[in-house]
Amino acid sequence: MKKIWKKPILPIASISLASVMFVNAIPETPVQAKLNVQSQVQTKNHLLPLGTPNLQEKRTSMNLAPGVKYTKINRGETSSKDFYTVDVAFVETQKQAKELLGNLKKDGFNRAHIIKESDRAVDDRKKGPLGYIVRIGQYQLEADAAEMKNKLSEKGYSGLRTVYTGEDGEKTTGPWVVNVLEVDQDRFNGHMVPELANDAVTGKETLTQIADRNDAIAGVNAGYFVMGEKDGTPGDLAGIFASKGQLVSEAINGRSALILSSAEGKANIASVSTSIQATSSDGAVREVDGLNRKPGLIRNCGGVGGDTITELAKHDFTCKDGSELIQYTSVFGEKTESGDGMEVLVNHAGVVAEIRNKRGGDIPSSGSVLAGTGEAAEWLRDHARQGMKIQVKSKIIGDGRQLKLNQTTSMINGGPRLLENGEISINAVEEGFHWEEDPGFYYRFGERRNPRTLAGIKENGNLLFVTIDGRAPGWSVGANFEESAKVMKSLGAVDAINLDGGGSTTMTVGDDRVTRPSDAAGERPIADGILLVE
Repeated sequence: MKKIWKKPILPIASISLASVMFVNAIPETPVQAKLNVQSQVQTKNHLLPLGTPNLQEKRTSMNLAPGVKYTKINRGETSSKDFYTVDVAFVETQKQAKELLGNLKKDGFNRAHIIKESDRAVDDRKKGPLGYIVRIGQYQLEADAAEMKNKLSEKGYSGLRTVYTGEDGEKTTGPWVVNVLEVDQDRFNGHMVPELANDAVTGKETLTQIADRNDAIAGVNAGYFVMGEKDGTPGDLAGIFASKGQLVSEAINGRSALILSSAEGKANIASVSTSIQATSSDGAVREVDGLNRKPGLIRNCGGVGGDTITELAKHDFTCKDGSELIQYTSVFGEKTESGDGMEVLVNHAGVVAEIRNKRGGDIPSSGSVLAGTGEAAEWLRDHARQGMKIQVKSKIIGDGRQLKLNQTTSMINGGPRLLENGEISINAVEEGFHWEEDPGFYYRFGERRNPRTLAGIKENGNLLFVTIDGRAPGWSVGANFEESAKVMKSLGAVDAINLDGGGSTTMTVGDDRVTRPSDAAGERPIADGILLVE
C-alpha cells in the first residue's frame, strides 16, 4: 500500500528549517531509506540558483540502473518574512488599482495596498509594468487569510485569491524540494517511452498507476492535457503526442515539444507544427483539423481552419470551431465522440467501408474513423462515399524542417522553451502563456512560483527530468519560469523545456512517489507520463 503525504498545518512565522523537516516528515519509503543511509553532501560549487547563495543545501543520490541516477535536493528554509494574504485583483493600470483601493477603503478595508509587478515575459515587446496587484492583510495562518477573503466576498468582491508571499517570485529563503533524474542513453539498456493513461487517449490515471502498470524504474508526468468535458475529451493531449511511430495528437502549432529517440538518434527540443490532409479518390482535399479529440473544442488553441478566438497558441484556454474534420484511431478508445454531424469508417486499405449519419460509432482496430461537423460533414458526404478511398497524410515540422516518425520516435508537448544552446531563452509570449486581455494570467502562471516539471538535454546528450515541489509553504515554494531555466542550466542542461506542472507535477522512483502532490485531493490523474522501463 502506498504511503500518503500529509500536509502540515503550522503558523508560518514560528517555523525553522529543523521544524519544517520534522513536521513534514512522512513514513519512510524504500527509496527514502536508501537515500538516508548515504551521507548527505552540502555542495558549495554548484548550488541551485534558488534564493541567496548562502542557503543550506543537501543532496542525496542513488543509482537506479546503469546510466540512471536519481538525486533529491533539499534547499533553504522557511522565511519569517513570508505570510499569507489576499489578492483582491490584478489590474493592468495604476489608475484601476487606485480606484479599487478607494472602493475597499469605503467598504472599511483600510489595510489594502498596491504592489507594482514590473516583470514581464522575456519575449514581451511591451514595456513598463505588467500590472498592479491590490492586496490586503498579513496573516501567519492560511485560515485567517481565508476569513478575510470571505469578508471581501460578502461585500461583493470577486476573483479573490488567498496567496502565500513566498510564492510571489520575489526574494525568499524557500524552502525548495527538487527531484532529478539523469539518464545516460549510452549506458541505459532499457527504454524511455511516453505512456498514455489507460493505454488510450480517453480518461486519466495517476502517474503512480501508470508506472506500476508498466513496472517502471522511474517516471515523470508529461504534457498538457484536457481535464474536464467542457474543454474537450478528458485525457486528450493538449498538444503534440507521438509514440512508436504514430502521431496521436496534433501540435499546438509553433509551441515547443520534447522529441525523444529521434531519427538522428538523439533527444531534441523543437518548435513543432503539424499539417494533416485527407485526400479523396475523386481528387478533393480537405484539411484535417485534429486527431483523437472532440470536434469543436481546441484546448490551448494553436489550431487551423478558422478557430476562434485565435489560431495562435493560448494557454489554458479553449478555442472553438463549428466546422471540423477529426480523425480517430483505435488509440482513442472504443467509440468516437458522439454528436451532430457525420462520420465514415475507413478500413486498413483506405476504403470507405461504412457511412454514419451521426457521430459516436465504433472505432476499428485497424483503419480509422473520419468525423465531420459543419462544412466538414458536407465534405464527407460529397467526397467520402461508400467504396471511395480516403488517404490521410501527416507532416510534422520542427524548427523549420520536416521530422520523420519511426518506431523509436516520441514527441511530448510542453512549453515554454527555457534554454536554447546553453542560454536562457524563455519564449512565453510566443507560445501563448501571456494573455493580452488579462496580464494577470502570465503573472500567476509564469512569474509566481508553482510546482514545475522540467526536461533538459546536457551537452553530452544525457537527459534530465526535474520536478520542483510547490504550493506547500514550509515544504517547498516552487519556481517561476526564470528560476526553472536557471535550475536547469545549473544542472548542466544546454536545452530545456517546461512540461506540465502545477497539480500534475509528479515523479516516481520504483514503487514510490518522491514528489508531494499540491492538490488537496492528493495525486492528480494525468493523461500521459514519461517512463524508464527495463
